[in-house]
Amino acid sequence: MAALRFILGDQLTRDIPTLRGLDAEADTVLMVEVAQETTYVPHHKQKIAFILSAMRHFADGLRAEGIAVDYVRLDDPANTGSFTGELLRAVRRHLPDAVVIAEPGEYRVLEMIEGWRRGLNLPVHLLPDDRFFCTTVDFARWAEGLDAYRMETFYRAMRERTGLLMRDGAPSGGRWNFDTENRRPWPAGMRPPERLRFPPDAATREVLALVERRFPKHFGTLAGFGWGVSRADALAALDHFVADCLPHFGATQDAMVAGAAFLHHATVSPYLNAGLLTAREVCAAAIASFEAGTAPLAAVEGFVRQILGWREFVRGVYWLRMPDYADSNALGAGRALPALYWTGETEMNCLRQAIADTAAQAYAHHINRLMVTGNFALLAGIRPAEIEEWYLSVYADAYDWVELPNVHGMAIFADGGLMASKPYAAGGAYIDRMSDYCRGCRYSPKVRSGPGACPFTLLYWAFLIRHAETLAGNPRLAMPYQTLAGWDGARKAATLAEAEAFLDALPTGYA
Repeated sequence: MAALRFILGDQLTRDIPTLRGLDAEADTVLMVEVAQETTYVPHHKQKIAFILSAMRHFADGLRAEGIAVDYVRLDDPANTGSFTGELLRAVRRHLPDAVVIAEPGEYRVLEMIEGWRRGLNLPVHLLPDDRFFCTTVDFARWAEGLDAYRMETFYRAMRERTGLLMRDGAPSGGRWNFDTENRRPWPAGMRPPERLRFPPDAATREVLALVERRFPKHFGTLAGFGWGVSRADALAALDHFVADCLPHFGATQDAMVAGAAFLHHATVSPYLNAGLLTAREVCAAAIASFEAGTAPLAAVEGFVRQILGWREFVRGVYWLRMPDYADSNALGAGRALPALYWTGETEMNCLRQAIADTAAQAYAHHINRLMVTGNFALLAGIRPAEIEEWYLSVYADAYDWVELPNVHGMAIFADGGLMASKPYAAGGAYIDRMSDYCRGCRYSPKVRSGPGACPFTLLYWAFLIRHAETLAGNPRLAMPYQTLAGWDGARKAATLAEAEAFLDALPTGYA
């Protein structure tokens, strides 16, 4: 029986179920670059280049094994521009007995596949994606009967289930997490480590030229492109992180430094989410470093929590709650996305720095995403769909399953607390404490109103006033609401008016 085995751009894993049991004498692997997937949001140029080059290198690796690969390039004149169109063309070319594909990472693609199963006159075998620690069925079983989901509870269950960082049934070091040790500002005088980057090879240079021609108005720049695009590159990037960055990762993982996008962060998420690395091997490499005594437990646990905890958790929420999850808007956010998200043109130095790093690297670490760009979207009341499209567009590691819950539930609290026990709202004082951004800013985080007031500080208090009916009873917000209790009505009204005037003055639209 001949099978057409369809590999998507985030399934670049040699051991993915689609390729198991492949008959090299009869089967064909189908891989396609299509316009629909490059333009349904205005993806960062580096994101498109990374995925297309990684796909081409993966296809070359399969061919080197003697596997037949039908690869359709983006600039093929016959390319229909969609997964469905290219599958239909491939079926006509190869006349397979069946189509085989692993579960996709996005709900909209799953709907496409269900359409193929109904419309094609041959079987479409949809296989479970077992590259994750927790299946969607197991997550649903864990979540059954819960009104809200908490990552920490899930994470502890996953530690017990997998045995990672466990000893004799108890967490290594006697604690489930070391988060309190991982919230330090960047130490004065410490230099960020030199990061491993990969000069583009001939195949990647060809892709970079294609992307520049096809997507000149997309966000970001291709200058300085340094992402790895092969399995070997991804393994080298992981080794570099574990050896050179992981020992200091924990304490400084929440720090932000102007002009330094990577600090001690792993930057392996693009490789993980495209399939060039697996969650199991990434966690194993970090834990081996702890066991060898080359990285402290606090750093290793903090990193493992991001993979075994957050990454698995947000995927579980996504597949359990979609498609309705994306439609919630608990805080009634309705503002259009400010143009500064695309241009970086703002006098707020923290936003300018975070967006500049994003434009240059297709990357920003998790605190910049949550507490700068996400925090501003929360405080400003930006429409969920618009800020979520931005996050999906601009980061090399962004796919709907991981981006949507992180933004919808964590950054902007649009699910009303399904994922988080409180909104992650903060004023300028937090940014000042965790970064050096405020030193280069015309605004002061200590000023709450008036010409020199930090917009984050102003918007923070306006946010709390605006949503008092919803949030004042939240015990985790008791302290700021105690402060607000001492404000009279005139002061609150003036704060709201100043915040609205600031937001109304921000240009909107894609630039």
